[in-house]
Amino acid sequence: MATKSAPKKVAAPTQPKTGSLNGFHGNQPLLKQRGPLIQEYGTVRDLPIGLPADARRTNCERLNQLLADTITLAAMYKKHHWQVSGHTFYQLHLLFDKHYEEQDVLVDSIAERIALLGGVAGGMPAAVAKLSRIENPPDGVEEVPVQISRLLEAHELIITYAKEAAKAASDNGDEGTNDLLISDVVRTNEFQVWFIASHLVDEPLVRADKV
Repeated sequence: MATKSAPKKVAAPTQPKTGSLNGFHGNQPLLKQRGPLIQEYGTVRDLPIGLPADARRTNCERLNQLLADTITLAAMYKKHHWQVSGHTFYQLHLLFDKHYEEQDVLVDSIAERIALLGGVAGGMPAAVAKLSRIENPPDGVEEVPVQISRLLEAHELIITYAKEAAKAASDNGDEGTNDLLISDVVRTNEFQVWFIASHLVDEPLVRADKV
């Protein structure tokens, strides 16, 4: 007489541990992660934008210089916005902040152009401090004419270098960078020079000079 074999036990489906989902435990962030760099500063990726790597690398180097100088100028505008005083306080307090915001837009445009060329945009404070050619103002409060003079010197440095970089970019076929530098960087800085330089004109406030 044949004996009946015992029915095979079917393993119960494995249930995830409490709080786990697809191998991840709940909503806990993975903290303190570090890893190798995926692109070194000073290098360019290959992107199909019709420009050779050498031209893109050279233009990224120039743009990073302008980026550092522009970040410094923007910070200087914000510092003076906080520290300005005197009978032109209200006008300059607002004007300095407006110029800061315009420079901040340029910072983003320059950095994005570097990325578009396949490069790596710098921008951390320590790196900016080493690269920028603009004289760092003291931590204390300076008189308004000195604040404006520092700004004008920084503007001229940036305008001069931006024009040189624009010509070099055009010479190596990078008309996009040329357009950014002339249409945005140079024009914005020129307008800001016009506005703040007018505050250094020694004109009478109340009584006109006698003829």
